[in-house]
Amino acid sequence: MGNQRSRRGAHVIQEVIGEVLARDVSDPRLGFVTITDVEASPDMAAATVFFTTLRPEQREPSLRALESARGLLQGRVGRELRTRNTPHLKFLYDETGEKARRVTQLIDQLAPPPEGGAPDPSAPVDADPADERW
Repeated sequence: MGNQRSRRGAHVIQEVIGEVLARDVSDPRLGFVTITDVEASPDMAAATVFFTTLRPEQREPSLRALESARGLLQGRVGRELRTRNTPHLKFLYDETGEKARRVTQLIDQLAPPPEGGAPDPSAPVDADPADERW
């Protein structure tokens, strides 16, 4: 029961924070921030809010802006959740996208280039290059 409650609460927290950031926070340090996930403790006393930014150089300024807006965000979250305690919000940069890009780069470096360059994407898969029709 507690696990389902914390998942529902995390979803509400994510929605509320997204709305407040879009409508009510005009901090220029914020940049283009996306709230990617929220993990709430089973007792809803704490919640970790994961975010990404459009550009890597916006990471630290955006984190500082989110921390500055913590009081406003916690207040709105508390009103929306209607729980006894308002969760303490902690903000963490979500590195999932950057890690995925890095893994893709490493795989690309390991994969040998195809012989003769890139294959023709319009050629049928079973086409024989020696066949005069192709």
